[in-house]
Amino acid sequence: QVQLVESGGGLVQAGGSLRLSCAASGSVFGIQTMGWYRQAPGKARELVATIARGGETNYADSAQGRFTISRDYAKNAVYLQMTSLKPEDTGVYYCNGDSAFWGSRWGQGTQVTVSS
Repeated sequence: QVQLVESGGGLVQAGGSLRLSCAASGSVFGIQTMGWYRQAPGKARELVATIARGGETNYADSAQGRFTISRDYAKNAVYLQMTSLKPEDTGVYYCNGDSAFWGSRWGQGTQVTVSS
């Protein structure tokens, strides 16, 4: 069983920064892409950023230039450094990991609230 656990969310003022962390545990062999998604109240879950096993990154337009995704392969962890936060970045941030062996898994989410 694979589990993803996020941490690092919280309340921050606009213009501030937060760093989200996500660690995968269990039978995590073969992790390919890891990523961050967010869901604002009343809206669908949307991609924020992903990082492939080879290090290739992909960002939503809204995250480009402000957020940085990184990965620690030894720890099966993925991070999201968020800077210049805006109120519209508010939402629940979910970590995702996928593997050809165990499919796709989601974390429980961590709340990020950006006050204006």
